[in-house]
Amino acid sequence: MSWDLAADVAAAVCMIGGALLALAAGVGVLRFPDLLSRMHAGTKPQVLGLILVLIGLSLRLRSGGAVWALVLVALFQMLTAPVAAHLVGRAGYRTGKVRQDLLVVDELTEAQERADARDREDG
Repeated sequence: MSWDLAADVAAAVCMIGGALLALAAGVGVLRFPDLLSRMHAGTKPQVLGLILVLIGLSLRLRSGGAVWALVLVALFQMLTAPVAAHLVGRAGYRTGKVRQDLLVVDELTEAQERADARDREDG
């Protein structure tokens, strides 16, 4: 078995695995009942799926410039997806879209109450 064939097989496995994870993320976004579950389904498997697709693509292309560009895409995706999910979750919480009965720990309510009390004292 040559290196080219092994790299092509690994690339195909990575691309199929990444596509399945992206499909699972899409199904989760459509089917999950609340905002936090949908947000989780939209970020975790989607990022891993994209990284697997990028790994498969880099194994298939095998050129230095393309691989570095794909590494940058993966890096920016890993930096921006958690921040975006955090902001969406926080905005959903503040607008009342989060189901309080599903939360096990609710630290944001305590922090918000302390901040509101501090604002009342100051103003």
